[in-house]
Amino acid sequence: MAEAERIIGTPDTPEDSGERPGAAAAPAGPGTDGQDAAARRTGRGRRIAVLFAVAVFAYALDLVSKLIVVAKLEHHAPIQLVGDLLELHAIRNPGAAFGFGAAFTIIFTVIAAVVIGVIIRLARKLYSTPWAIALGLLLGGALGNLTDRIFRAPGIFEGEVVDFIAPKGFAVFNLADSAIVCGGILIVLLSFRGLDPDGTVHKD
Repeated sequence: MAEAERIIGTPDTPEDSGERPGAAAAPAGPGTDGQDAAARRTGRGRRIAVLFAVAVFAYALDLVSKLIVVAKLEHHAPIQLVGDLLELHAIRNPGAAFGFGAAFTIIFTVIAAVVIGVIIRLARKLYSTPWAIALGLLLGGALGNLTDRIFRAPGIFEGEVVDFIAPKGFAVFNLADSAIVCGGILIVLLSFRGLDPDGTVHKD
């Protein structure tokens, strides 16, 4: 998220104001500035809509899958999907994604809440559809696991996350974990390409 924080902390780019550094301002026709500003607000609104649509989809998919797992699979024998290579095995995970850090449940809850806040704050400068998708995946995944932390046993902010996807030789995880990983990978790829959340492209 370092790239995202860099964008949050910077003032509006020259592109935002319609000017280029060192260039004389071109004469503008009547209403041009207002039309440009309206167009940018519309573009940002569409990207924000994409972000929240992706987040809602990821969150709903995770929530429904966990409800089904708790009702139908928990306290039952694992279900094999691809021989012994992949099975559904319901467990309760007090740690972070993939079962790491079981002793720091509250800390991971706080981190998830901070991530959600950063993503919502970053949305005000969002003009890139790929970034909207990536942040939507992160937001939906973080909300999915945070819901477990708040509402599941043993208590508020200490709840155990429901995991159920169990590949052979790997940790058990859930759809929220998958959304977070996919969103993180997409952000890394966008950063390597030099694409910022505000839609500008830079070369280091």
